[in-house]
Order: sequence, then C-alpha cells, then structure tokens
Amino acid sequence: MTTLLALDTATEACSVALVHGGRVLSHYEVIPRLHAQRLLPMVQMLLADAGVALSAVDAIAFGRGPGAFTGVRIAIGVVQGLAFALERPVLPVSDLAILAQRAHREHGVAQVAAAIDARMDEVYWGCYRLQDGEMCLAGVEAVLPPEQVALPREAAGEWFGAGTGWGYGQRLPFVPAAQDAGLLPHAEDLLTLARFAWARGEGVPAEQAQPVYLRDKVATPKSAP
Repeated sequence: MTTLLALDTATEACSVALVHGGRVLSHYEVIPRLHAQRLLPMVQMLLADAGVALSAVDAIAFGRGPGAFTGVRIAIGVVQGLAFALERPVLPVSDLAILAQRAHREHGVAQVAAAIDARMDEVYWGCYRLQDGEMCLAGVEAVLPPEQVALPREAAGEWFGAGTGWGYGQRLPFVPAAQDAGLLPHAEDLLTLARFAWARGEGVPAEQAQPVYLRDKVATPKSAP
C-alpha cells in the first residue's frame, strides 16, 4: 500500500494532496504571497484528516516548475526538509503537465496546450497528449513570447487551451477548440502524475529536488542611467 504526499506552490494556487490506501484527499487554496505561511499547516491538516502519520509517507511529489520563482522555491524547501528528515525519495513533476492533467480531469480533454503566464511578456508553454490516463509531453517545454508558441509537429484534432498564459488572447497564433484561462495547477493532478512516475521507479534522492525555470534570468534588467 503506497502512500504519496504531493505539494505545489508554483502559481497563485497553494495545494496539497495525499493518497493512502487508495483514498485521495486534497486541499487547494488560491492565496498569492501566502504560500510560505500556509503550506506546512495544510500538510499537517491533510495528514490529520487522513489519520496518517508523516512517517507513513513513502515519497513526496512536488511541482518543480515552471512557475513563480519564489513559489517553486517554497515547495522545494519544504519537500527537501521533509524528505531528508524521513529519508524518503522525491518525485519532481512539471507544473505544465499538472495543468494539462487537471484540464483532462475537469474538462475530459485528451490534447492540451498548457500555458502559464511567465511575466516579462512571455509564457511557459507545453503541449500534452493523453496516454493511458497520463498527460504526456508532446515536443518540448519552453518559455517564449506569446506570438511564438506552436503546437507539436504533425498535430491533429482538437486542442484545449489551459492556463493563465491564455490570458494573452489574440497574441497567441492559434485558436483552441476551447480554453480555460483561469486554470491553475492542483496537487490532486500532481498526485495522479506522481503515481505514474512512482510506478516507473522515478523517485530520486531529496538533494535532486531542483527547480525548472526554463530560463536563466529571474528579473528584468534595470535600464542604464
């Protein structure tokens, strides 16, 4: 009986999820700038609701980005602290994949163009197709101006647009069959992807819990005086 804990703070949403004995529990709040204060209490509340001790957790999954730099770092800091203390492996999962998985869960779609607003007039972008219940990357993830996003080569059929990057509207060069620009990553969907990863033996040591930003610069350079 595998027990997995999942945490995500990469966007405005802060969420946690747990699977234990086949039962899934989750907690989700949209609380910009409050992730650091709320994440550990949410974990404690979730474990209490499930009647599960932290020591029973077999691995900890987390949203590795892309997303807000501070938010991604908060999740990784907490995950590493817990994983080191418990001597448990971690499961890094793309937040774009989490977003696509949520679009599948809530909208029943099988092809998702996931876009998260990256600020600096750019979007984090990734396209996903459903394979045996898991949203899998088609092509590569990237950060780029809205005008430069594209579907994978040989893309066919209808695509669903998910995420805050779709708030750029007509600047994106194609129109999806439908979209939800308000969708944010949810730990429940992170947990779904983590279960697939765990079954494939993809857990890694806590020190390998690293962020994926998709770009090096973390702030707009100041103009010369």
